[in-house]
Amino acid sequence: MGWWRVAGVLMMSMTGSGMAQETGTTRLPPPETAGGMLLMQALQARHSARAFDGRPLPPQMLSNLLWAANGVNRPDSGQRTAPSARDWREIDVYVTTADGVYRYDPPAHALIKVAAGDIRHLTGAQDFVATAPVNLVYVADFDRMSGAGLEDKMFYSAADAGFVAQNVYLYCASAGLAVVVRGLINREALGAALGLGRHQRVVLAQSVGYPAGVADGKQE
Repeated sequence: MGWWRVAGVLMMSMTGSGMAQETGTTRLPPPETAGGMLLMQALQARHSARAFDGRPLPPQMLSNLLWAANGVNRPDSGQRTAPSARDWREIDVYVTTADGVYRYDPPAHALIKVAAGDIRHLTGAQDFVATAPVNLVYVADFDRMSGAGLEDKMFYSAADAGFVAQNVYLYCASAGLAVVVRGLINREALGAALGLGRHQRVVLAQSVGYPAGVADGKQE
């Protein structure tokens, strides 16, 4: 059972926890924005890995991961941890797990349910994507990119998705998680499963989880 299903039961009796659940929406715990590795150490540790332990990420770790990816770090302006061209904020982060598909809402720091069921196998061509506990999918909404032609929309959205992916790499290095970014995707099939419109495009996907051979957060 995924943590959001457990949370839906537990949060009925929880107060003052900073977590709340509405229809189709699960609010994440506040991100932990202190601690972790020094930047230069995280850069030294950053690497791609393609073998994952199947255990789901705990709520706090998922909260930290998504905030690092593209969360709001300047509440007064709503601006994000990842830059975007002309402040379009056109990249949406979708979270696919064994329990369903969710879209990350940065201003609310919440997950909005998009679809039930396990579509992880659609997020890439490699075998490991079907069992990695989290596959993030970066989707560009071209309707937000006012004043740009198609070529510029393709270029800038690819760059902006790359910034998000690198934030995820650095967080995973700091947190001891395995991660790999991927571009080999059947975008038509995945877009249909996500319910995307013609103005939206899957740019990249990124698998995240505990490294294979890790138990209780320690390398075996």
